[in-house]
Formats: sequence, structure tokens, C-alpha cells
Amino acid sequence: MTKQTTLPPQLTDGLAGGRVIPYFGPGVLDLIPGGAPVPSAPEALAAILTSKVTVPHKIRNRLTAAAQFIENFKHRKTLTTYMGEAFAPKVKPSSLHVYIAALPNLPLWVDAWYDDASQNALAGRSDWGQVQGLSQSEHFGTWVGYYDALGIPMPEDTAAGWNTLLYKPIGGARPAANFLVSDTDYVEVLTEIDIQTPIPPKVQEIRTGRHFLFLGCRFNDQLQRTFARQVMKRSSDHHWAVLPGELTRNELRFLEEQNIQHIDMPLQEFVALLTGEKLEVHS
Repeated sequence: MTKQTTLPPQLTDGLAGGRVIPYFGPGVLDLIPGGAPVPSAPEALAAILTSKVTVPHKIRNRLTAAAQFIENFKHRKTLTTYMGEAFAPKVKPSSLHVYIAALPNLPLWVDAWYDDASQNALAGRSDWGQVQGLSQSEHFGTWVGYYDALGIPMPEDTAAGWNTLLYKPIGGARPAANFLVSDTDYVEVLTEIDIQTPIPPKVQEIRTGRHFLFLGCRFNDQLQRTFARQVMKRSSDHHWAVLPGELTRNELRFLEEQNIQHIDMPLQEFVALLTGEKLEVHS
């Protein structure tokens, strides 16, 4: 196979022009120089949680099930505390985070993990805010919370004045330790997500007619596919995903179903092409 040396102009020009929405998964943390100080995969997070509480062997590697066990037998506050501890370290943004944060037009940035690297990349600006998914176990009847650039809670209508909206659909460690992580958390959201209730109105507005670029995501898990599908709903009919290596049958089916163009290269290579930086090779 010929090695790809350029990226589609529709993608690169679309990012610069605000027509392509970046959608980050936990895998982007693998770009952090020296390694991220927080877990960068659901399996790694499950291992941290189950190191604190004895969990039945058959669910030890299943994040949502392990989190549910802790919530049931140790209380929700204990689960929130453990999650907060796992994501307590501040994460220095990678070159990809910095590049995205500096885009001249960035109406929406989706970050589907709990770390704060995206917030830290945006920290030099004051024209942005974020909206985070909330657990119904802790915020019954309220699906999302809005926070300004300083992390201060804000009413929903404040988002109309932000040039960039950072959307954290499964919550985030900062500023308020919001975590969608247990089976119950997801059951509550998935019960309503088909009619878009948990998706913020501003996100629904911005995504209309736009494309998505998936980075650091895998679609071999039904939850990840469902969230991506619902966040993308009523957007454009063409998207991209950087996914190196062989894909699972479910991933292939999902890409075809959603008309997502597969970019088969390591994320680090993609970032080097996108930013024009020299690719560092680690031995």
C-alpha cells in the first residue's frame, strides 16, 4: 500500500473554516509526550477502579459494569471520589490539542473522555465555555451543565455568546467532577438519547450540515457507537475517522452506515501531516 502523504483538502480546509468538528476519544492521550498521567482507555480506568474495590472477576475489565458494582456496594460518592482521583492530575495538551484550540474558527469541539487536556489547551482564551453531561444519579432531571472559561457554572443561554463550545458528553473531572461511567448512568441517557434530550440544544444547532473528524476513538463498543451516532445526527453526510490497523466487523459496519471515511494511519502520523510537524519516532 502506498503511504499517505497528504490529507483530503475538504478535511483540512474544513477544520480551518469551522465546517469540520473534531471529536476526540481517549486515544488522543497517547499523544501526550512522556505519556498521560491519567488513564487513556476504558480498560485502564477499569483497572484503576478495581484495584480499589474487589469486583467480580467477570466484570473486572468492563468499565461500566465495574463502576456500577462500586456504586451499588460502596455508594455513588465513593465511585465519584475514585474517578476524581484517577483524573486528578492536570494533563498537558498534546500538539493536536494545541492545534485544534488555535483554529481560527472552532464552533464546536467534542471530547468524549474525562481528562482536562482540551480545557488546558483553550486556557489562553476567554471566548469559550463548555457543556458537560451530568449523571442522573447526582443531577436528576438535569442532563447537562454549562461552565465558562473559568469553570464557573452558567445558565444555558450564556453559550450563545461563546465562539467555541467544548462538549464533554460523558462529563469531565473539572471543574465539577461530572462523570457518566456506570451502567445506570448510561441507561438513563440511552433511554432518552434517540429523541436527543441529553444532547445540548447548542450542539444540535452547530452540528447541522457540518462534518465530524474522529480522533482517538474506537467503535468496537456499542456505547461509543451510540454516542457518536447520536451526536452526529442531522449533521452532514460525510465524515472521517483516523483508525490504524485492522477494524472489527462492528467498526466496519458503523463506518459504512454513517458514511465515515476511514483514514488508516497511526494518529501520530496523521497529526504530523495535519500540523506540518516532524514525526518523532520513538524506539
